[in-house]
Amino acid sequence: VQKNKRTYVQNNTYFGPNFKTKDIENFLDKNNISYTKYSNKSVLIKTVAKHIYDNKIIAWFQGRMEYGPRALGNRSILANPLNKNIKNIVNSRIKFRENFRPFAPVIRFKDIKKFISQSNIDITPTKFMLMVLKFKKKWHHLLPSVVHVDGTGRFQIIDRNINQNYYDLITEFGKISGIPILLNTSLNVKGEPICCSIDDAYNFFVKTDIDYLVLENYLIKKNKII
Repeated sequence: VQKNKRTYVQNNTYFGPNFKTKDIENFLDKNNISYTKYSNKSVLIKTVAKHIYDNKIIAWFQGRMEYGPRALGNRSILANPLNKNIKNIVNSRIKFRENFRPFAPVIRFKDIKKFISQSNIDITPTKFMLMVLKFKKKWHHLLPSVVHVDGTGRFQIIDRNINQNYYDLITEFGKISGIPILLNTSLNVKGEPICCSIDDAYNFFVKTDIDYLVLENYLIKKNKII
């Protein structure tokens, strides 16, 4: 067996389709869907971060879809990892799957040493959520919805040049909560593919107990009467 060092050539997997602002607005208007449009992305991100901190669950639809089996911040469900009940809520009322199933923590590259007990990590696979790493023990009770029973998490570690909006959202959540980390899972229900199109995302939003849908710069709030 050769022992040559592995090299990776791709920096991200955002190779799927994206949708123009006019397409999203046309869809929302055509279907008489109420929304708030944000001309300033930073204001939207601060608003969404506050909703997550307030334990609202977000369907996050941004840019090009991820190519692959898991969400990496463009077709994601995002939630507050500090809330011990969020994991069960997402599993039972949104993903419709078993309650023991864990969720991924996403953190910034600069925070690795703060959260992870291992050293000398090969960072590249963590960009694609391909490594299980151990949390430091101090975080086990503080992050109950992303720390698995064995003290591990399937981390996604990102830098701002990989996904600016996603990174900034984690940063804003950190400013509010004191802990810059989010719960991330794919934008789908058990047995179905990840949402690709605007229609997919809205249908998912209507049929599940998601609180807010973010389509690029558009924020849609769930009418609980539906």
